[in-house]
Amino acid sequence: MKYKTKNGGLSVIGSDIFKELPSGRSKLVPGPLTNRFELNTKYVMSLTNDNLLRNFYLEAGLWSYSGNGGTTTSTTRPVGPEHWHWGWESPTCELRGHIMGHWLSAAARIYAQSNDRLIKAKADTIVDELARCQKANGGEWLAAFPETYMHRIAQGKWVWAPHYTIHKLLMGLLEMYTLAGSEPALTVMQGIAAWFHRWTGSFSREEMDDLLDLETGGMLETWAELYGITGEPRHLELIHRYDRRRFFDALIEGKDVLTNKHANTQIPEILGAARAWEVTGLERYRQAVEAFWAQAVTTRGYVCTGAGDNAELWMPPEKMALRLGVGQEHCCTYNMMRLAHILLRWTGDAKYADYWERRFYNGVLAQQHGENGMIAYFLGVGAGSQKTWGTPTQHFWCCHGTLMQANASYERQIFLEHQDGIAISQWIPAETSLVLSGVKVGLRLEQDAQFGVHPLNGWSVEGMRAITEVHVPSIPESRPDRYVYTIRVQTDSSVSFSLKLRLPWWLSGTPRIQMNAQTLDIEGTPTSFLELKREWKDGDRVNIEFPKRLTAEPLPGETKTFAFMDGPIVLAGLVDEERRLTGDSELPSSMLVPDRERHHGWWNVGNYRTIGQARGIRFVPLYEIRDEAYTVYFPVESIT
Repeated sequence: MKYKTKNGGLSVIGSDIFKELPSGRSKLVPGPLTNRFELNTKYVMSLTNDNLLRNFYLEAGLWSYSGNGGTTTSTTRPVGPEHWHWGWESPTCELRGHIMGHWLSAAARIYAQSNDRLIKAKADTIVDELARCQKANGGEWLAAFPETYMHRIAQGKWVWAPHYTIHKLLMGLLEMYTLAGSEPALTVMQGIAAWFHRWTGSFSREEMDDLLDLETGGMLETWAELYGITGEPRHLELIHRYDRRRFFDALIEGKDVLTNKHANTQIPEILGAARAWEVTGLERYRQAVEAFWAQAVTTRGYVCTGAGDNAELWMPPEKMALRLGVGQEHCCTYNMMRLAHILLRWTGDAKYADYWERRFYNGVLAQQHGENGMIAYFLGVGAGSQKTWGTPTQHFWCCHGTLMQANASYERQIFLEHQDGIAISQWIPAETSLVLSGVKVGLRLEQDAQFGVHPLNGWSVEGMRAITEVHVPSIPESRPDRYVYTIRVQTDSSVSFSLKLRLPWWLSGTPRIQMNAQTLDIEGTPTSFLELKREWKDGDRVNIEFPKRLTAEPLPGETKTFAFMDGPIVLAGLVDEERRLTGDSELPSSMLVPDRERHHGWWNVGNYRTIGQARGIRFVPLYEIRDEAYTVYFPVESIT
């Protein structure tokens, strides 16, 4: 039986296997991902209030470039157009304003993770200014473009995705309310909802369906979120009006309505269906979500990074060799990760966490520049691919926005609560605390970067000690073939609970698990959760070793063409053309051997070079590629 509970102010159907911990309860521990998080935070804070709000001020009549009504004495403002936001945020672009919503979401998440009062003050100020713009517009409408855009699409005229843009704004306001406690953000949301409730009230069902065939983004999700907070009938009515029946019904009927369709239109719509199921309990919405996953992932397959899209379109099932063009879109990566996390919560099935991990390492991290934090809109895996990076203020693609969001919230998927305790879903160093059976419990997940390997590893005090101190155990002679973790437990008193550990898909053997230095006899298979149920005491420690190996993964539709993976990490060959390799695909070490495995105080994860080939190629993790040309898939000719 389904029932409604309260979780952070949001009504949810209480049938999840896993539940997210309250906002701010989990935090990253110092390490490479903290550096990426801080790089993103620095960029988010660099965007000025004036530039973020400029187009909203313009539409509300609160700003003009000329500055006054004079003629002969008029002068322009000292900060001219050369300092404004351009690209998709240009005052001449129909999509202007979308980045505001992304920015608010990122700011709210950064605040929830870091308790940074400076970013909260900045975000609260921007919400107040948006409320001022809304008041100047009459108290309901708020956008960086005029209401006429909505009337034009209702007449069947083309406008570039005004619904999509407003969805981003609404989601940013939502997260400012739920994560940063901004009551004004909720008030602004309700005003926008009132405008849309009145505007859509005159449309027939067929007219509404025609409207929804344009890119509505996740409008359904915003109405479902709002209804989950308010319980108001008009917000429930908006859910029903924005139900894209032509799409959802076809999915449930088993029709292929994805191939060659715009992926970043459909994924947000499915996220909306997922949230609509959670707040209404209408089974049809869940059926649409499950049918979508089956069609988008299970039967379609995906390339080594986890992507089933290329150039924003869904590729044909199992025919991806024909579509290796510009590559996966970051927005699709981010939104499919969101969907995978939802399905993990619903089902407890580790395959969704595996999928999230694959796309995290080979999407989110691979599409963020490691030095300046900028975004690559697309990520190719074909021969001679190259990343094209955006700039801080000249592009503002949709992916620019999801980059800010994705890199503001790594910690939300790591620890999850279940009926009997807590689960570790993602192996990202972090710490958390919660109350189990009335006892406060703290968990700290650490990763050993000397006796194991660590993605994105670089300089650290731990590494310096490893190469300078001689009275401690020596690190391995060669690069380790495993990931090594420690879980430290803190409790106020002894307490019994279940600790579930995800065994990842890339495991190459039985994991080694020790409880307080005593090796456990365990049974577990990849893509599952291992359960440790016991009475836990303060100071308990769990040591974990996950063996991994080099593998060759075939390209869907081209079974003799392979990508190489080091555990969960996709490798990129530093070559600008297709090269045929000779060897045994079942034994990739017949073609690749470790290369430059150690640098100063850290191991270089994923560095390999070819052997026995006509011409040598170096391989590095795809997420390390910046401006080099690279190739991911290679035809392999078997040794006879």
